[in-house]
Amino acid sequence: MFDSMMEIKRILWGRPGAISKGQTCLALNLSLIVYIEEESPSAFSFSRSKKVVLHLSEPHDMGEDGPQHTSIYNFIKLSFREGFSSNVTGILNDCIERKYWETQTQTAPAPKVAPQIKLRTGIVGIERSLQEKQKAADESISVAFQDLSKLMTMAKDMVQLSRTISTKIKEKQGDITEDETVRFKSYLLSLGIDDPVTRNSYKTDNQFYRSLAKQICDILQLHIEEMGGMMALTDVFCRVNRARGLELLSPEDILSACQIMESLNLPLKLFQFSSGVMVLQDATLNDENIAEATAIMLDDKGSLSSEELAQTLGIAFTLAKERLLTAEKYGKSCRDDSVEGLRFYPNKFLTQ
Repeated sequence: MFDSMMEIKRILWGRPGAISKGQTCLALNLSLIVYIEEESPSAFSFSRSKKVVLHLSEPHDMGEDGPQHTSIYNFIKLSFREGFSSNVTGILNDCIERKYWETQTQTAPAPKVAPQIKLRTGIVGIERSLQEKQKAADESISVAFQDLSKLMTMAKDMVQLSRTISTKIKEKQGDITEDETVRFKSYLLSLGIDDPVTRNSYKTDNQFYRSLAKQICDILQLHIEEMGGMMALTDVFCRVNRARGLELLSPEDILSACQIMESLNLPLKLFQFSSGVMVLQDATLNDENIAEATAIMLDDKGSLSSEELAQTLGIAFTLAKERLLTAEKYGKSCRDDSVEGLRFYPNKFLTQ
């Protein structure tokens, strides 16, 4: 930062807002600067902005103590936290050529003039204001996407690291206790799929969907078995994308992959109820099996509502209702629709 025009003789460093209060941390007299040059960032530098190099002459006795009494260097570098501004070098060169530090001692300080404020009126002023706001928003979005790209790169590195560590654990089974192995594997699973199927890896959509269908089966087969043999397609979409991390899939891609599972003889297949509800279920499961399994639960419980069946199996309310309706369709249950709600009972008319 610099003093005002009539006081331009030093470069001041300080915390935000401290310079205006006179709380300067460091100062450099412009009379010590010999010449100025710009330095472009190197390939190995962490900073991507330019730096300004100030070459200095031997300091005279100015009656001020600096942070260092002596130094082996005859230059300093200025780095900018909010990015390099091209007018910095021009302002410094102008100050050095005009030698404001000499003219200040010869002339009286001029009164400070309040800055003039430009008032924008009318439609043109409003349009310019909107354009400036839009430009600032575009710059913020560009910076945000740069940070997102860095995050995606780091995420891929972390997944690769997790796969390497998992392989080492398998090689050294005896050196790690069972509790530590289970805990560490849970950490690795939370990172998601180590090698998600992506469209860029395949030449055709058919190859992509075939590989994606196999991967979905690998992810969800155990979960679907624990949930009674079926899972709503909406839950499939959420679970798969959560496991894939940043490599997200569209609903159309997941639907297309599920539609070809049966033709590939995979352990899961897509099924649609008469109501239109779509589920991913065990390939060996059909309407008769669903009706029979639901009838067994009705015999054990005496009666069930959709909510109770959903809590028992840990499935969605919609799937529980579809299972009860399927059992009714095959004559395995009877309904009781009363003010207390819809309940299903075993069909005693077939057995008694």
